[in-house]
Order: sequence, then C-alpha cells, then structure tokens
Amino acid sequence: MECGHGSTKTSGLTVYLGKQTLSGSNPNQIARGVTQIVLHPSYNNATQNNDIALLRLNSSVNFTDYIRPVCLAGQGSSYPVGTNCWISGWGSIASGVQLPSPGVLQEAMVPTVNTYICDFLLGFGSVTANMICAGYLQGGADTCQGDSGGPMVTKQGAVWIQAGITSWGRGCGQYRSPGVYTLVSQYQIWISSIIKQNLPGFVRYNII
Repeated sequence: MECGHGSTKTSGLTVYLGKQTLSGSNPNQIARGVTQIVLHPSYNNATQNNDIALLRLNSSVNFTDYIRPVCLAGQGSSYPVGTNCWISGWGSIASGVQLPSPGVLQEAMVPTVNTYICDFLLGFGSVTANMICAGYLQGGADTCQGDSGGPMVTKQGAVWIQAGITSWGRGCGQYRSPGVYTLVSQYQIWISSIIKQNLPGFVRYNII
C-alpha cells in the first residue's frame, strides 16, 4: 500500500473535498487540481519509511459544514497503548473485496498497538520510529488496499488531530497483524520547511 510516491506528475490529478460516495450525487463536494507534489526526500520504497508527501492545490478552499481542516499531531506527541483512533477510506472491505457501489466512505475505530509488539508481529526492524501501529490483535477492523494515504485521526477534548497516514500492512484485518501508519508528529519540521505561509495547526497530543 503506497500513496503519492513514485511520480511527481500533477496533470490529471484531482483532489476532492466533501466527498461521501464514489459514485452518484455528492452535493457537498468540491474539486481542486494539483500544482505541485512534494515527496519526502528520504522516502524508502523498500521499507516504506518516511511515507509522506504534500500536495499543493491550484486554489484555496473555503470551509463548510462538510469540509473542515484537521489539526496535525505536533512534535513530541505520544500515544499510550490503546488510544482510540479512527481510520477512513474507500478501499477494499476485505482482501480482494472491493467496496460495493455507490461506494460510501467507510470508517472504523482502532486502538494503538505497542510499537515493539507490532515490530515483533510484522518482522523485526520493519516498524521504524517514523511509524505507528493500530488495530486489534484478533484482527477485524483495519485499512486495506485503496485506503493508503488516508488519515488516522484521534481526539483530544473537542479537537480532532491527525496522528497517522495509512501506509502499509500485512493483509487486511488479519490475526496479529496491525495496520502501520506514518507517524505525523515526526514531520512537523519538514512540513513547516515546505509550507512557508498559512501553516497547518500542530497540536502536541499527550494524555496526562
């Protein structure tokens, strides 16, 4: 599962906001073209380390009841084991099983998993310090093919914070195979170095 990497071509690339179903009417949807793709310079295709990219839209976006910004997890954020997170996407609903028409956006809640246990389960050295794992050891809820690049968010009080980006996994919802997500908090400095104006809101996630 991979998103954004391997190509910096922006022609024909469209970003949809406020979209709920893949087909049919989406009255709250707007579309934007992409003028620039910024890949992380240290992205590793073999390990999926630094699996993050930024897209510059061709025009600004007005927020509505259906299109809202999300805060980004800031440097130094920490997630205790079992922190509830929410994942979403239009990807497969099981390995090899596509989301049926009209393709309603799916959502699931998954708890964070101890990184060392996740690394043990998925293969020693496969989970780096730039990744976070979430899911159920018994399997079930998970992201799947087609969800890559989507958000993993959590909530601190009334504030939604993006903790992760769907990156990779072993199968979908398999026993003892949590999903692996890019750890957004590791990239505050890099993101801030690229986006010079109108920086996103970074929030340090910590449970006291």
